[in-house]
Amino acid sequence: MNVPIIDVWANPTGMHIPEATQLFAQSHSDPELGHHRHSPAEVIAKMDEAGVSQILLAAWHRPGSTIFSNEQVAEYTRAYPSRIFGLASVDLLDPVAAVQELDHYVRAEGFKGLRVVPWIWNLPPTDAHYWPLYVKCIELDVPFCTQIGHTGPLCPSDVGRPIPYIDEVALKFPSLKIVGGHLGYPWVGEAVSVAWKHENVHIDTSAWSPKYYPSEFFTFANTTGRKKVMFGTNFPHLTWGTCVDAIRILGTGTRNGLREDVLRDFLGGNARRVFKLPGLQEKTNSSRL
Repeated sequence: MNVPIIDVWANPTGMHIPEATQLFAQSHSDPELGHHRHSPAEVIAKMDEAGVSQILLAAWHRPGSTIFSNEQVAEYTRAYPSRIFGLASVDLLDPVAAVQELDHYVRAEGFKGLRVVPWIWNLPPTDAHYWPLYVKCIELDVPFCTQIGHTGPLCPSDVGRPIPYIDEVALKFPSLKIVGGHLGYPWVGEAVSVAWKHENVHIDTSAWSPKYYPSEFFTFANTTGRKKVMFGTNFPHLTWGTCVDAIRILGTGTRNGLREDVLRDFLGGNARRVFKLPGLQEKTNSSRL
């Protein structure tokens, strides 16, 4: 099956996030990917090897410091403008500067959205610090991307709960496009219900190997959620090759599988529409499926 694959949650390599160290260890992830900074060309080579067409690469901020800046991400997007797309990160505790930075990187550098990971700030998405950013995302017509579900890193998990937080944000800002990453586990039922309820709420599967997707996800994707689900890896936590190989079992149409038409939307069609990504110009080896 020749299907364009878009990873909506990719991270730069070579970052140091102390809280995430044990996540790599417990997931049996390759520590080399976590420690070595890969060049844009090296990232593209790994994408091509796995048959990944395009990725959304996120910058990272934390309270008091920048882990991987928007400008560093822009080095990747400038090098491969039809393959790598940026997601901005901001200092959540400085709302004025945060709005200005988001505006700049979307308008001047073509970034496709904003990502804020609540656990790193210990502030849920309903906190007032987020609100100016929601307004700016709506103005720019770009998605707000966030983590839903528990945290692998050793930080409080409650801030990632879909209900009440994502539900309340979607009620307050119904035109805001929201992409909740990491499936929402262990609150997958909440994540599915919120995505079903709100027109602009979506779910991505990052940080989960396809062989471990929960049954609630398959039921939702194969029925009312076909246009609400997106493929993500959390690279380099999970590698593209491993995830793409595991996806082969999803096109079976069985109870724990995805119909071929759903698979096309899940792997790339929905992401291309929601993030307004251009069509792929370069050829990639997407025939692995």
